[in-house]
Amino acid sequence: MAAGDCDVAMAAEPGAVSEADTEREAELFKEQGNSFYAKKDYIEAYNYYTKAIDICPKNASYYGNRAATLMMMGKLREALEDAQQAVRLDDTFVKGHLREGKCHLSLGNAMAAGRCFQKVLELECDSSQAVTELKSAEAVLEYERIAEIDFEKGDFRKVVYCMDRALEFAPGCHRFKILKAECLALLGRYPDAQSVASDILRMDSTNADALYVRGLCLYYEDCIEKAVQFFVQALKMAPDHEKARLACRNAKALRAKKEEGNRAFKDGSFDKAFELYTEALKIDPNNIKTNAKLYCNRGTVGSKLNKMQQAIEDCTNAIKLDDTYIKAYMRRAQCYMDTEQYEEAVRDYEKIYQTEKTKEHKQLLKNAQLELKKSKRKDYYKILGVDKTASEDEIKKAYRKRALMHHPDRHSSASPEVQKEEEKKFKEVGEAFSILSDQKKKARYDTGQDLDDDGMNSGDFDANNIFKAFFGSPSGFSFEASGPGNFFFQFG
Repeated sequence: MAAGDCDVAMAAEPGAVSEADTEREAELFKEQGNSFYAKKDYIEAYNYYTKAIDICPKNASYYGNRAATLMMMGKLREALEDAQQAVRLDDTFVKGHLREGKCHLSLGNAMAAGRCFQKVLELECDSSQAVTELKSAEAVLEYERIAEIDFEKGDFRKVVYCMDRALEFAPGCHRFKILKAECLALLGRYPDAQSVASDILRMDSTNADALYVRGLCLYYEDCIEKAVQFFVQALKMAPDHEKARLACRNAKALRAKKEEGNRAFKDGSFDKAFELYTEALKIDPNNIKTNAKLYCNRGTVGSKLNKMQQAIEDCTNAIKLDDTYIKAYMRRAQCYMDTEQYEEAVRDYEKIYQTEKTKEHKQLLKNAQLELKKSKRKDYYKILGVDKTASEDEIKKAYRKRALMHHPDRHSSASPEVQKEEEKKFKEVGEAFSILSDQKKKARYDTGQDLDDDGMNSGDFDANNIFKAFFGSPSGFSFEASGPGNFFFQFG
């Protein structure tokens, strides 16, 4: 049966002429209202039912019909008032109780709706419509119960599901919509949450709950200044709104602590900045976007303090919170480069370049790929024990030291395994020196080019010849044989 099936005209009882005329006129207005209702012209139907009520304000059916019309117009609260007036005038008016129950249910008051449907069943025990509606009211109560438990558990997806189901029965319930919007915000679905809250505010600009949700979305999107404005407005509408009060306090604290950390960083007080960002991260674990920025900021501070592993962990935490946060990828990639973790750096720069194909990102990726390629070759600087910025003299001194340390003759009395290992190291030292002491080969090696190009085969050398060439001068060491397999060093 439709929400607002209208009552048919009833013959007026005989009475005084003036009263009878009044009742006939009221019935005529009612009939005209019924006609417009049937044509779905609810505005005209409403107007004629109102005329009937104005003439006969004690007729329950007129209020009942106007309630049905208001329901069709979506004006549920006004419809509820008319339905309640109808049953006050006639407590046995079944359609009045049904319409009151439907209004309560649509507005989310399932408990009151259940009482109305129970009343209908007392009047008409075989009312299938009342049975159906009562089951709907009970379903809404159950969804409310489950949602309350799941909200406390932090299972916000389940709450959204329950509210969606409840709203199928109670489409006019702002409370359900607000709870859904709040959970959408907590799930990071800010546009969806904003949409729900905005729809409510268009109907009621003073709705404190909707103002709170709008602020919550802005707060979680790191628009803290605007968020505070909405929280303050919500508290003006409802001074006892505890959630808005707590969110406003957190937002102000987070903003202050973050700004304090930024100032410390700009002043070069890195230890203090690290501490302040750490304190800020404890304020609200649910604020994903702001916390992602705080982790990234602390990662930047960590790199300044040479706490590279800490910096990498912080950037990783930032990315876990917001996997689109390019700045965190950039900072982590640089930390990987600084710690010579080139494969990880390449992965990050590839992600960055896929997201933002700029010349800068392309060059950073190429640089990381080059360093990765270079890292897979022998590290001649490491073999000689010198820095990559070592001078020609430093390279010579390093070769002198390492060549003497690993020369086979020095280990002639060692085990065959040790002799083999030291001979290998001696050859590597010679190879390293042959490359790094030749400016052209060194330049190609430093830029990651293949040394085999242009006939620069790094394998074309003899470690003993290099040793003799280096130590053969009068100011160096000479290398002479004193018998088969026996050698000694002698100052020249």
